[in-house]
Amino acid sequence: MKRINGHPLDRREFLKLGLGAATLLAAGAGSPGIAARTAGRSAAGPKVIILGMDGLDFGFMRRWMDEGKLPTFRKLAEAGGFAPLRTSDPPQSPVAWANFITGTNPGGHGIYDFIHRDPSQQTDPNNFVVFSATATEAAKRNLKIGNYVFPLSGGKVRNLIQGKAFWQLLEDGGVPSTIFKIPANYPPVGSKQRTFVGMGTPDLLGTYGQFNYYTTVPSEIAPDVSGGWVHQVYVIGNRVDTKIPGPVNSFRKDQPDTAVDVRVDIDPVHPVARISVQGQEFLLREKEWSDWKKIRFGLIPTQSVGGIVLFYLKQVHPEFKLYVTPINVDPSDPALPLSTPESYSRELAAKFGPFFTKGLPADTHALDADVLDEDEFLAMDDRILRESLEMFDYELARFNDGLLFYYISSTDQRQHMFYRFLDPLSPVYDPGQAARYGTVVESIYREMDVLLAKALAAADRDTVVITMSDHGFSPFRRTFNLNTWLKANGYHALINERRMTEDTLFTNTDWSRTRAYGVGLNTLYINERGRESEGIVAPGAEKDALVREIARKLEEAVDPKTGERPILHAHVGRDIYSGQSVDHCPDIVLGFNRGSRISWSSPMGTFSKDIFGDNTEKWSGDHMGASEVVPGILFANRPIRAEHPALYDLTASLLALYGIDQPKELVGKPVF
Repeated sequence: MKRINGHPLDRREFLKLGLGAATLLAAGAGSPGIAARTAGRSAAGPKVIILGMDGLDFGFMRRWMDEGKLPTFRKLAEAGGFAPLRTSDPPQSPVAWANFITGTNPGGHGIYDFIHRDPSQQTDPNNFVVFSATATEAAKRNLKIGNYVFPLSGGKVRNLIQGKAFWQLLEDGGVPSTIFKIPANYPPVGSKQRTFVGMGTPDLLGTYGQFNYYTTVPSEIAPDVSGGWVHQVYVIGNRVDTKIPGPVNSFRKDQPDTAVDVRVDIDPVHPVARISVQGQEFLLREKEWSDWKKIRFGLIPTQSVGGIVLFYLKQVHPEFKLYVTPINVDPSDPALPLSTPESYSRELAAKFGPFFTKGLPADTHALDADVLDEDEFLAMDDRILRESLEMFDYELARFNDGLLFYYISSTDQRQHMFYRFLDPLSPVYDPGQAARYGTVVESIYREMDVLLAKALAAADRDTVVITMSDHGFSPFRRTFNLNTWLKANGYHALINERRMTEDTLFTNTDWSRTRAYGVGLNTLYINERGRESEGIVAPGAEKDALVREIARKLEEAVDPKTGERPILHAHVGRDIYSGQSVDHCPDIVLGFNRGSRISWSSPMGTFSKDIFGDNTEKWSGDHMGASEVVPGILFANRPIRAEHPALYDLTASLLALYGIDQPKELVGKPVF
């Protein structure tokens, strides 16, 4: 995600979660603190290795297999099975992975989009639009002494996915598991299994990632950069003094921001600088990355919170430019819950040193904002990939029973950012750059071919090896602002038409005349009386007729520039979902056609002048389409018997492999 991930969570939530983020947060956020892992061989069933390669696309996979570029995948397809894997509706990562985790559709697990809304908070812009998979609860009781506020009852972070995770079901059946960085498991659900959090894990500020960029170039100063802060600095006497912003200090009544001082001494002749931060001094050459550096933010004399960052010295002369990654949670001393048992995070840190813990570690925001160029972004993502592969080797070497799930993010992130070099119709296609970067996506598929070969080599004939992706990819050329479309068609009203493009979070919406609104990337809601705090549409027949009318018109909409329909399907939520959470489902779920996607502004309640537009961002590949437009992939060293396997069918398949009865709420069927 770009704009959504870049939209910060309330930074003041971070330290409101309980006394001492480094202690009470970890203790109260779903990590059970159980030191022991499920031990002993399972009563029945093979070893299972699952490689979760986010975003591998069925079309790309088939093409490069046919061209002989992916020999291991091709061999596995011929000896076992290969099929497109039906993704979720909508095919967003948290929704899709939740389908696999729980074996249900969104009506069962309750995750419908990256973004949800709280209908009771309709007129409160700070609380109306919320993230879908996690919620924070502040301390309920506080003690105020002077200028300080001391929480007396610890808050916590909650994982909002409904239903049991498949590794919890395996645990109940005596099957040990290691689940490494599966998305949508933050905070980690309670388990004795070894699990480490993945996509959805915030940085130390409670956001999806806020980088810091320091520059002496005035033209680079941008007050509104998604996913980061750009700071103007000055070189005085070959020295730069600046700060790294930290979390809000909610122990103080005035809740000031915290910060860490940074000093940079610049060699006046050579492209070298010495960076000093909290007693650590290190030299960097121009175009060089540092090792991980630990930093701590003081709160009160007895409390501080720490994280880890990388420094990249982009330029020394004639201008100074320094990039600092988002502040990752330190796995050796986690201020937020990272694993079950809690000791697993520290075990990995002791073995490998600091490593990326933010859910989506590659900084796509910095690339989109031209803070990092393509080569610099790839250098960062190569580091992320190396970390992942080293940890995979470690887990594979000690894997001797049960199930091992291992997740790779680079496949997804590189397709998002480098798809433009494969698509001559992209508004940002550049033939010269395409000649240089046109093989980046293919190269990551080749890397995965090598990883698969390693897993197959370690497997005996009784080991089941599965490679899967949660969705595929589509070019992202044209944008569609759902809220602007609703306004143009008479379903949404504004207070001040002149401020149409200025406000966000529906602060300019006249709810007394609004019948529908869009929140998130694929979801639309009716302003229903009795459900929304400002609702005007009567439930029952009036609402149902309105839903069908809007869905029909959305499917009939035509992009005047391309002559194509941007929306292949506008599903009525209750027609496609079932389960315990179906009462909270969106009223309409949009499935975009190939080449189109929701605009950057619409998900957060912002209106654009035009309904349609060109996507001019580097984020040029996406998967918000209809589920049949962006299927994932499924490989296995077993024949795949299902004609159209789906993500939740894999969940049923795992239980069947171990002879565990499938709970009645699961909707999938075994595929092997």
